[in-house]
Amino acid sequence: MSVLKKLSYLLAVGMTAVSLSGAVFAADDMSPDAIAERIKPVGQVYTAKDLEGIAGAGAAPAAAASSGPRDGETVFKGACFACHDTGAAGAPKRGDKAAWEPRIAQGIETLKKHAIGGFTGKSGMMPPRGTCATCSDEEIENAIHYMIDKL
Repeated sequence: MSVLKKLSYLLAVGMTAVSLSGAVFAADDMSPDAIAERIKPVGQVYTAKDLEGIAGAGAAPAAAASSGPRDGETVFKGACFACHDTGAAGAPKRGDKAAWEPRIAQGIETLKKHAIGGFTGKSGMMPPRGTCATCSDEEIENAIHYMIDKL
């Protein structure tokens, strides 16, 4: 056998031995406890019942109680400003009387209908409820009045 063949054979046997020894070491990590440790959940989920007795845990629901519809300025600053302060998507800017006049001429009911249901026209578009999916019809109307009453 030539030296090259002997070295190739020796190399193949050596690599096989190394790979098998690695498998033996890896088998140690396959115990049920090791597997359970690797796949255990990262976090936990708590229900309200789990949190009973913890200071401050009951404060959040009380704060979430609604005190009625939000005023137009609050709604505008929370959602409408994104388009109506920048003119995005052809939205008439707040305070731009020339841009608002043709829309106001159609009447408040049409403005409400377009703001609530959405509208696509020649000069732009209004998605349904703008970017305020949680706004009530009354809050949408309040935002409209906030934008147009001081023109």
